[in-house]
Amino acid sequence: MVDFNLKDKIALITGASRGIGKAIALALAEHGAHCILNSRKIEELGQAVDEIRAKGGKAEALAANVGNMGEIETLFAALKEKFGRLDILVNNAATNPYFGEMIGAEEWAWEKTLAVNLKGPFFMIQKAVPLMEAAGGGAIVNISSIGGLQPAPFQGIYSITKGGLITMTKAYAKELSGRKIRVNALLPGLTYTDFSKVLIENKEIYDYAVARIPMGRHAEPHEMVGAVVYLVSDAASFTTGSCIVCDGGMST
Repeated sequence: MVDFNLKDKIALITGASRGIGKAIALALAEHGAHCILNSRKIEELGQAVDEIRAKGGKAEALAANVGNMGEIETLFAALKEKFGRLDILVNNAATNPYFGEMIGAEEWAWEKTLAVNLKGPFFMIQKAVPLMEAAGGGAIVNISSIGGLQPAPFQGIYSITKGGLITMTKAYAKELSGRKIRVNALLPGLTYTDFSKVLIENKEIYDYAVARIPMGRHAEPHEMVGAVVYLVSDAASFTTGSCIVCDGGMST
């Protein structure tokens, strides 16, 4: 029998104050997980935590900038002290501060994007491993992007980091399989979030993007959560190193 039950699992979701991260946190909590919501600022997490608790779920907030090594270490020290283990990690936090041709990009754009989108997930996984081993194993999902397969116009740096995250997913999947830790990735297409609304609300850019999507529309955050629930549950017990694409057929 397919089992999506996450009862009593400890789940850490980064970038969980809004958009896809918040939708994932709500879904994991509905399936029984005790969700730790992360964002750079603690005050941004209050609404999401309240929504989960209002539905009878378990949730709390821990602030940290996942692009900063010191803050990552502080975050995992807090997790270890309070729970002693971690069952699920969803690396969702991302940034895209530069929109333009790569040839004109300055160093700050590269450094910031790389720190949050690639360095952050790398060390989040590294720090998660001992806590997952203490739990007897675990499941990790990296939220990459269809841009990691097909670089989007004027989003070259972002696409490079998301492509790197796909490779990181596969590399960690091989390395951690013997530790009973599965590592997979979700590759969303154009999804309406605070992150992407500047593109969606620009008619010229939106029309260009939607013309490349067979389903003829953008996605909503809740349309991304089913794949994540599957990947972190026992229903995906023999799934690791996989990249699930949810892009309305754009990459077909």
